[in-house]
Amino acid sequence: MRALPRGERLLLASHNAGKLREIADLMTPLGVETISAGALGLPEPEETAPDFAGNAALKARTAAQASGLPALADDSGFSLAALGGDPGVLSARWAGPGKDFGAAMLRVHEELGDNPDRRAWFSCALCLAWPDGETATFLGRVEGTFVWPPRGTNGFGYDPVFVPLGGTRTFGEMAPADKHAGSHRARAMAQLMAWIGSSKEVFLF
Repeated sequence: MRALPRGERLLLASHNAGKLREIADLMTPLGVETISAGALGLPEPEETAPDFAGNAALKARTAAQASGLPALADDSGFSLAALGGDPGVLSARWAGPGKDFGAAMLRVHEELGDNPDRRAWFSCALCLAWPDGETATFLGRVEGTFVWPPRGTNGFGYDPVFVPLGGTRTFGEMAPADKHAGSHRARAMAQLMAWIGSSKEVFLF
């Protein structure tokens, strides 16, 4: 078991402003102070793993060893059944070096064409790493439907083209609290929080 006292800093190993905001919000109940990799001037490692869990672990280990702090990394992406799971782990790369997710969403729309299969899902892997290399990984997934044209200006990435099952609004149309109630990232975070457990003084890992 690993202990993280209340008030100790946890490094969020991401440079994505949207992810940082969501993870920090989801971490609030734990009473842990968070700091971003960007704030410490840490570079982003190249994501070379073939899956979300592998990339999250790579980012978390790199950040933890460079900073000397426990680090939490996220790797997540958008997938479509009709595209064989693409863009998947390449979701950010479909947006190009300028992170143009408008172009990425348009590419999805064009590659789907008139295919009636609009099944889609978001996946998230959260990896918590310690400077000594120990890690724990948690996975979350939410199923839904691809819609076009994009709707809403909230969220980030592919949120405006995804409606979760049972819903009518895209993630881009939802207030942050509504998205947090059932997103892929929230589901992975719920697993992390359940694993952590808590006492009045420390959170145990």
